[in-house]
Parts: sequence; structure tokens; C-alpha cells
Amino acid sequence: MPTEKKIETQLTRLYDTDDPQFRRSLGVLLGPPLVEGNKVEVLLNGDQIFPAMLKAIREAKKTITFETYIYWSESIGKEFADALAERARAGVKVHLMLDYIGSLKMDNASMDELKQAGVQLHRYHKPVWWKLARLNNRTHRKLLVVDGRIGFTGGVGIADKWRGRGQDEDHWRDTHFRVEGPVVGQMQAVFNDNWTKATGVVLDGEDYFPALSAQGDSPAQMFSSSITGGGESMHLMYLMAITAARRTIHLSNSYFVPDELAVKALVAAAKRGVDVRIITPGKIIDSDVVRAASRERWGELLRAGVKMAEYQPTMYHVKALVVDSLLVSVGSTNFDNRSFSLNDEANLNVLDPKFAKEQEAIFEQDWLRAKPVSLQQWQNRPLHDKAAGKLADLVGAQL
Repeated sequence: MPTEKKIETQLTRLYDTDDPQFRRSLGVLLGPPLVEGNKVEVLLNGDQIFPAMLKAIREAKKTITFETYIYWSESIGKEFADALAERARAGVKVHLMLDYIGSLKMDNASMDELKQAGVQLHRYHKPVWWKLARLNNRTHRKLLVVDGRIGFTGGVGIADKWRGRGQDEDHWRDTHFRVEGPVVGQMQAVFNDNWTKATGVVLDGEDYFPALSAQGDSPAQMFSSSITGGGESMHLMYLMAITAARRTIHLSNSYFVPDELAVKALVAAAKRGVDVRIITPGKIIDSDVVRAASRERWGELLRAGVKMAEYQPTMYHVKALVVDSLLVSVGSTNFDNRSFSLNDEANLNVLDPKFAKEQEAIFEQDWLRAKPVSLQQWQNRPLHDKAAGKLADLVGAQL
């Protein structure tokens, strides 16, 4: 269970997103300041995501640091393992951090092969009998940094369900991002956080933290949360962004189970005229309990005018927030208590109108493939759905 105090009161609206104070508060309250000169490229679905990540790994010269939640022994897992092993044998320092729960479907033989090739592999919170409770604190972060210069983050896991282009139920819809510029140093620092906790070793020096010049025009920051420090920072970021919103909120999230404060913040935004739209998974989802708990909490949102829609073609695993065509927040974080209070998470924030409008256009395409849910439809849902929602809501704190 988390030991830190939770945010208990709704934030007071003190500024809009275009007020300079919003940017200052993001840097002061959440962690590292926004740094200028970054280039952020969007990658849609496995057909774009995996080739870009594998290309960066295969071209690594000095270091690879890779932290992920899902890593399974399937065809894409083998491709990554082969690429990582080849670079390790070539003398590149390769550090791989896998969450213990998320990597349960990775066989021991694959891990042994990586270690024999020279990959430094650690599984986060591998259970020991005197610390079993820490299994509930998982690293859900998705970070790949190559030579300290190229970074990747987003929603994708290393499993075959993420292959393809989101074309059917067996190929999930997701988004990842390739990053260059000074913010990559912050991404490396976030990886270093859990690597140091797990191994006691600090990764430092020019191979990991080279001098980084401007590669683009986007101000950005990479920040993290963990129950061992800053457990509420991710929750606070979402509340700050929603509270500051003046025109639009576009939220895409695979596990949308908002707590009372988040519901109040979204309702308040809608009531002051903000166009709030949220896309969640539909019936194709890997957790029926999460969907039931999510839908149980939609009533107040729909009554306030929040627009909800469920993605239809496949599992929707995107995790993105776009506010006022300015702020884009992407990374590993789900809109639920597990991400806000129990897991270790990491998000990239980008303040760039051009980039934000690009993400809004992608949101619009996803919205066209989603089925809107009206208040009347929600109220008239079958009794067994209502009962499932009540039961799922009982364990909402663990979702």
C-alpha cells in the first residue's frame, strides 16, 4: 500500500494553460524543468514503433538502457532479444530492466541467453519471501534510451499483440514517441532511478549523459512517479492540466478509472465550457473488470457534458492527454489509481502547438472509429452491466 499522503482536495483554478505560470508550475511542482530544443516524432502502432526502436538499438555505439513492463517470449520479443544480445557482444553496455509481473511470460532460457551475451538484465521487484507485498508496486515505465541521445516512450509493450497497424482484435492500437534533444537526458535520469534502486549501481558519465544540443523546437520535460518518492506527482500533473484547461481536453486512455478528484476536475472543466472528449476501449479489452469499473464512474461525467466514446476495432492501448492544442502528455500512465498511486510511471510533457495539433488530428481519427456513449445509453445499460460495475468498483483502488 502507498505510504504517502494522497491529494485530498480539488485544485483551485489559478491560471490557464497559456499563462506562463502554468509552465512554471509544471517544472516546479512536478520535477525537472521544461527544456528547449527537442524533436518529438509520433509512431503509430507496431508497424511504425518496433522498426524504429530496433533500428536505434542496432545502431547503438556505447549504451542502451531499456525499461519496460510487458516483455513476452514471442516473435517480437526474440527480435529485441537478438538485437540487444548482438550489441552486448559488440561491446555496447546494455542495461535491461523488466518488471517481474510484466515479464512472467518471458521464458528463463531467453533471459539466460541475454545474460550470457553480456546484457545486464534485472527484474524489478522479483519476489522474496520477506518482501512479497512489494509485488504490488510495479515498474510500468516504458523507456528506451540509446547512447544517451535517442529516447523512446509511450504505451507499447514487447509482445506480438502490438504488431501490425491495429487492424483487428489480435493487433492492438497504440502510440509511441521517438525523442531527440536535451530532454533525453531527463529520460536517462528516470531510467537511472529504478536501475539504482534495483542494483545499487549509478550509471553516469558521457556514455550515458552526453552533452545534448538542440534537435528541434519543442519545449519538453520527462518526469516520473513512484510510491517510494513523488507517488502523487502523476496524479497532480493530470489534475493541474485539467484544471488549467480553457478550450479543449482530448484524453485517450486504455484504463480509465478516475478517482473522485479526477471526476470533479473533469466535470468542472466541462461546466466552464471546455470541450472534454475521452476515448476508452470498448468490448475488446484485456480486463473486463477495468471496463466495468470505468463505466460505473461515467454518470457524473456524462451529466456534465463530457463526451465519452469506446474504441471499436481492437484493444485501445493509447495513453495520451492533449489540452488546449498546447500541452501533450504521453508515456506509460493510465488514468487510474494503480498508475497514480501504486506503480512507477514516467510521462513526457511537450508544450508545442504544432505537435499538439498533430496529436489532436490522430485523436480525431481514433474518435471516428469509436462509438459514442450517451447519458441515456449509460443509464439504460443492462442490469448485469450495472451489477458488474458495482462489484468492480469495490476493488477500484487496485485497478
